[in-house]
Parts: sequence; C-alpha cells; structure tokens
Amino acid sequence: MKVVFVGPSLPDASDHIPDDIISRAPAMQGDIMQAVSEGAKLIGLIDGQFEFVAPVWHKEILFALSKGVTVLGSASMGALRAAECATFGMTGIGKIYEEYASGLRWDDADVALLYGPPELNYPPISLPMVNVDATLKKATDLALISKDQQTAISLAAREVFFKDRTWKKIAEVAKLERSIMDEIVKYAYVDQKRTDALTLLKAMQTERKHPQNEAGWTFNATPIWRAMYS
Repeated sequence: MKVVFVGPSLPDASDHIPDDIISRAPAMQGDIMQAVSEGAKLIGLIDGQFEFVAPVWHKEILFALSKGVTVLGSASMGALRAAECATFGMTGIGKIYEEYASGLRWDDADVALLYGPPELNYPPISLPMVNVDATLKKATDLALISKDQQTAISLAAREVFFKDRTWKKIAEVAKLERSIMDEIVKYAYVDQKRTDALTLLKAMQTERKHPQNEAGWTFNATPIWRAMYS
C-alpha cells in the first residue's frame, strides 16, 4: 500500500497519481500513524497543515521508519520533515529538500502559502518564497534582472506576510516597475514546489525496496506516545 499526502504543491495531483497510490489531503498530526496502521509500506509526504491543526509529528515519522516503512518527503512540509529526519532514514527528494538539508535554507516559512479549499483541489493563492527565489535566480540567469536586483526583490518578498505575497505585492514593496515584474513572471517563473512534488511521485512509482530500519537506533515509546497511541 502506497500513500501520498498532497495539496497546494500539486493541485492537479489526480492527473499524475497512478491507481496504486492512494492520495490524501495535506497531512496533520496522526495521519502518518493512520496510514501505517492501515498497512502503508511506502508513504510520500508533500504537503502538510500547520496553522489551525497540529502538524505532522516527527515522532510518528520515526515510528513508521522503525516499522520498516519507507517515508519520502519533498516540496513543502515533506521537505522540512525529511531534512529533520534524514538521520533516522527518511528520504528527502528535490531541490527544496536539498536546500534545507544543506543549511542553504533554514526558515520553515519559506514553503508556506495561502491556498483554497479541497473542493477546488487546494489552489495556491499566495507565493511561497521557494518559488520566488527559484524564479528570481532564473531571471538573473536570463539577464532579465541584475544580481543586485535579484537580492533586493528577494528581500522585499520576505517582508510580505506569506498569505499576502503575490508578484504584484512584491513589486510594490520592491518599488519595481510592473513591466519588469511582468517579464520575470512571463519568462522565468519556476514552480519549484510542483517540480519537486512530481519528482517524489515518480520516485514512489519506481520504489520497490522497503528496507527495515538499519540506522542502528531504537524507537523510544515515551509516556506521551503511549498515552496517545497505546
């Protein structure tokens, strides 16, 4: 059994997920445990909830790994948890994960965005910093903007609350001509979250081996854990 938790990183996920993978809403605390209890042997974590519910608990990921479940993470909450749990055997996939794992990126808020309801397939409404930074880098590579402009626009984007971050708002804060921003969006937009999410789905389709925990660590069922799941 394969389960993937996905939402705004890939709103059209249904077009890319094969029949042998079960798609579920962005994960919150307890969802990984539920998937394990239902028999999942491969779990892909892309999107997770965090604002109004408890987010995916590291402890439940460790429990899954201790039971020999392969857990992959990418794009958003999955990239964060993979970077944090890599030592214990969680596998991170994609550029966003690599940036967190290497220390190049450290702010959890860089993957945050506002998105629409499940009835509309979680459409993104605001821009996550990971997409902004990837886009600005490409714009610089294409000589649409200078390196100094790239830095200035990125800093301006960080001043905008994640729920309000749009290209229009960024341009206003950066005092950038709208025509320049239009060129950036038209010729250099990079949806890094989407790219990494698709890469994880490909990995789930080709994943065949589900190794037992060989990291040399033992899962510690703390009193809180036992109270919640025993």
